[in-house]
Amino acid sequence: MDTSESSTASPAKEPRPGTPPRRGWRRWAMDTRPLRRPAYRRLWSSTVVTAVGSQLTAVAVPKQIYDITGSSAWVGAASLAGLLPLIVFALWGGAIADSMDRRKLLLVTNGGIAVTSLLFWIQAATGLESVAVLMVLLALQQAFWGLNAPARSASIARLVPADELPAANALGSTVMQTGQIAGPLLAGALIPVVGLPELYLIDALALCVTVWAVYRLPALPPLTAAKAGSAGLRGILEGFRYISGHAVLLLSFLADIVAMVLGMPRALFPQLAAETFAAPYGEGYALGLLFAAIPLGAVAGGLFSGTFSRARRHGWMVIGAVVVWGAAITGFGFSGSLWLAVAFLALAGVADMVSMVFRGAILLSAATDEMRGRMQGVFTVVVAGGPRLADVLHGTAGSALGPRTAVAGGGILVVVVMLGLAAAVPALRRYRV
Repeated sequence: MDTSESSTASPAKEPRPGTPPRRGWRRWAMDTRPLRRPAYRRLWSSTVVTAVGSQLTAVAVPKQIYDITGSSAWVGAASLAGLLPLIVFALWGGAIADSMDRRKLLLVTNGGIAVTSLLFWIQAATGLESVAVLMVLLALQQAFWGLNAPARSASIARLVPADELPAANALGSTVMQTGQIAGPLLAGALIPVVGLPELYLIDALALCVTVWAVYRLPALPPLTAAKAGSAGLRGILEGFRYISGHAVLLLSFLADIVAMVLGMPRALFPQLAAETFAAPYGEGYALGLLFAAIPLGAVAGGLFSGTFSRARRHGWMVIGAVVVWGAAITGFGFSGSLWLAVAFLALAGVADMVSMVFRGAILLSAATDEMRGRMQGVFTVVVAGGPRLADVLHGTAGSALGPRTAVAGGGILVVVVMLGLAAAVPALRRYRV
């Protein structure tokens, strides 16, 4: 007998009116209302388990490639090898998620990622030492993840009511950001103790927990058979036409592109750590703090999401968050002190969390259910591709203008362009849930 919830999930009911507001310190703490809903709690719990496990593999793959080749160029090539499958299958996965039961798609793709992690473990445990095999497995893993991410994100709107979408996004984003901090630290501690191959095995076992949690979800088919989308090229193109016809969706994507492409300076962290912030703590310590500051700020923002998750003017929250991000990056560019630089980057991390929460809420609330998968597919591509474009842009600008000028200039551009878009297209600033 199937132990999953037998009824088909429809948009979650609104909470009963008259619910007393939270008082005292609880008003500021993380908004945990979505966790009262069993189906969302299962989906979120699976994210908790895999947020750290996936980072173990994210550390193990480049480490193994570098051990085999002794070349950072091969490590970079492996990153690009995973990007193209991610883009292609995220767009396709969004169309598939709109045409079939999203729970079934999550089961298949989570199972595929688990098998891929098991294959990673086998090749490492047997001492195969083949970069080609690693790159093929990485491409396969990213393809499964591209198929998985749109269905997972699009399902949230069927599990919680509209007014809890920001809180649900904050819960998920906080877990993922925490995993990006804890995962690499755990990997560094485990490699000398258990060895590199076992990192893959731990990830595979964690994914089994995810598969079980997804199995316990209710069915999530298209709300009506007549509205089921096409899973081919036609369905993907319909998604882009839908975005072009809805200004608030288009602006939500452009806001992220503006913030990440113009204002993500991580490619310049090594140079800044060496030339600006090395004294008195050392280059390595400075570099670690620079890379950790943004996710630490994002986690802090998530832990205090009660301060913003109940806001109803989602458009203004996105505009304000992107402007604060740009201002914080500008401050980072002008910083001559390591701790001041870390403080500005942490502030940027808080702003990024707020932007991420409300952009995600807009995509789930402004799009109809039959389009949510495709919107999340495009969102996945934007989130994955923007920072990589930023690496190229900032690396080039930093070489030509100097790293601090490139960083500060990028932050100023973010503020100017975002305010210009908000002024030119009123749809985003007028949008409220």
